[in-house]
This record gives sequence, structure tokens and C-alpha cells, in this order.
Amino acid sequence: MKQIRIMAVVFTLLMALALAGGMLFLNGMEYRGRDVSRYNDMIHRISDGYAAGIPAEELEKAYGCDIILSRDLVDAELTKYYAAGALVLDFAPGGEAIGKVVWNDRQEAFTAQKTQLRNVLLGCWVLIAVSGYLFLLVIYRTVVKPIREFEGFAEAIARGRLDVQLPRRRLNLFGNFTESFDIMREELRVAREREVEANRAKREMVAGLSHDIKTPVATIQAACEVLEAKYPDEADMREKTAVISAKTNTINQLVNNLFHTTLEELESLPVNPAEVSAKKIEGFFRDMNQQGDIILDNPIPECLVRIDPIRMEQAVDNVVSNSRKYAGTDIHVSFDEVEGVGGEDGKPVRYIRVTVRDAGPGVPEEELGRITEKYFRGANTAGRDGYGLGMYLVKWYMEKQGGGLEYYNDNGFVVELLVKKV
Repeated sequence: MKQIRIMAVVFTLLMALALAGGMLFLNGMEYRGRDVSRYNDMIHRISDGYAAGIPAEELEKAYGCDIILSRDLVDAELTKYYAAGALVLDFAPGGEAIGKVVWNDRQEAFTAQKTQLRNVLLGCWVLIAVSGYLFLLVIYRTVVKPIREFEGFAEAIARGRLDVQLPRRRLNLFGNFTESFDIMREELRVAREREVEANRAKREMVAGLSHDIKTPVATIQAACEVLEAKYPDEADMREKTAVISAKTNTINQLVNNLFHTTLEELESLPVNPAEVSAKKIEGFFRDMNQQGDIILDNPIPECLVRIDPIRMEQAVDNVVSNSRKYAGTDIHVSFDEVEGVGGEDGKPVRYIRVTVRDAGPGVPEEELGRITEKYFRGANTAGRDGYGLGMYLVKWYMEKQGGGLEYYNDNGFVVELLVKKV
């Protein structure tokens, strides 16, 4: 406790100064007796002056005395002076005593010493008061203020503000405790960051697994439908494929429920575009063509594009699934190159445009502008599974990859996916 020692030393020094001042004052005090010859000389001068006709008032003022013209041995005024310890001498200007000359110097000396003592006591009081207030100030700065800072710091931590640092001061009595408390705060902050990172990784894993499971389940279900259509007369096969199809519906529903639990924070999923062959996009459509309803009108231009394969496959899957769900017609897919607005360097940006077209009823014009809103479902979705997230996710994935999304009605519903070329 270095600060405690410093305060003790300072307080001791101040008290020593007060004691030294008092002792110096006492040592300076001394008893001074009367100079009898001096008073005798003054009484002769007063007598000569009075004989010469000088008024008594002037002589009193000149020699600091009181002249009492009275021959009474017992006089009330003289008694008062005797009680005060005054010097009383006979006053005989012409050789005959006509009164007394009085010097009340003892009372005057006492009054002067009393005044001096009062000043010394007042000085000591001021010194002690200043010392006390300085001590209180030091206590406030080294004890009370750090405790209040601890209170505010603890409240900030309780509210989750782990980036607030506790100030460290040189005269803080709680230096080691402050350092330990701040280390605890830093550890809590790191632990929270790890928790956030772990939760994010968990959400990514759930979303990724949900998507990865949905794709093979959709393939199994499509294969079951093909088998049922190809072998309509084989009851045993139809029965088995029906069981498989029912189970895939159950799995798909469970996966949808699992996926829905992560939707609120889905925007935290990473999208990591990389240079990939454009043929990869064409392959997504071919892999989904188990039902034979996807028609590729032309091959995709051979080039490199910047996409995240997982997110791009999810976007394609959502667009195709929507057409199958709401149109139920063949789906035509075409590819071409287009030029977009200038990039950051002012140069035009080249895109591969993927056009997905069905021949269904399309989207009502009053709902067309809202289909990319989260959780929005149109009037034609009654009785159909879904959460109103398909087109919302498509738009979000495409923009995060540096591309874009367009959609409109044209004898059916048309979706254009813009993929940025390298």
C-alpha cells in the first residue's frame, strides 16, 4: 500500500509543522519585568511638566499613564488599578502629594499576548483544516472515485458493454485489483466473440446441411415420380415408390423447419465468390433436370465468372423450384452476355445473363414488386408449402456475388440472374 504510506508521511509532516510553529511561539514568549529607573524618570518629568502648567491630559497621552488627582487613600478608581496589577506612584509636583500616577502596562501586555495567542491558534486551525481537506481529497481520489468507477464499470459489463476499459491511475489504491478486473473483462469479451463465432458457424452449418439435404431429397422424389410414370402397371413398384416419396416429403418438411430456425440471422452466412468456369452454372440446371422439364435453349458461353458455387446453386434451385411449384410447365433456360454500368474504375462490367422462363400464369402485377420481400407470399400460395423466402434469398445471394436479379411477366414468369464475368 504505497499510497497509504505516502498519506501517512504527509499527514505526519503537517502535524510536525503545526507543533513546531506552536513551540516557536512559546519559546518566543518571555516575562519582562518593569524598569523601575525608567518609571522614576518619567514621574519626575510628569511632575515638572505639571508644575510648568502642562495639562494632565497631555501628560497622560505623552507618557502613557493615567493621572488621578485625589488625596484619598481609598479611591474606587485606584482600587480597580490595584486589582489589575498596575504600577501606582505618588504624584507630588511641588513636593506635596496631590494624587497618583498609574501605568496599567500588565493588562496591556496580557491583551497583546492574548491577541498573539489567538492568531497562533487561528493559524494552527487553518493548517489542520487545510490538512484535513487535503486528506479528504486524497481519500476521494484514491478510494471513493475508484470505487465509483468500479460501480460504473460493473454496470457496463452487466449490460454487455465489454469494450469499456477501466482507467488505471498511478495513485489508485486498487491498482492490482483494477488490473485483475480489466483482465477478467477482456477474457469475457474474448469469450463472447468466440461464442458469437461459434453460433455463426453453427448457423452456417445448419443452413449448409439443410441445403445439401434438400437437393438429394428432391432428386429422390423426382426419381420416384419418374418410376411411377414409367411403370404404372407394376403395383409393387408403385407401392414402394409411394413409400419412398412419402418419406422424402417428411424429410423435406423437417429440413424446412430446421432451415427456418436460422432465417432471422441468415444474412450472416458468408458468401465467398471465386473464379469458376461458367459451365458450373449450366451443370446446376442439368443436375436438377430429373423430371425432364428443364430445357436448355443454348449452351452457356465458355468463360470465368465470379460466384460462390454453393450460394449460386441455392439461387438456381429456388428459381427452378418456384417455377415448378407455381407454373407446372416446361422451364426454358438461356444464356447470353450483357454489359452493365461502369464499375469502380469506370469501365463497363460484363455479365452472363441466365434467363429462366416458364409458361405459367405469372405473378399478379400488384404483387410483382413485393416478391423479393422477406416472408411475403402472394395470393396464389394458398395450400402450398413455403415461407416466402425463395426470391428474397435469390436476390440476396446474387447481390453478394456482385451480380443482380431481374424478374417480370412475359407470357409466363421470367427470372434473369446476372453473374459477373471475370
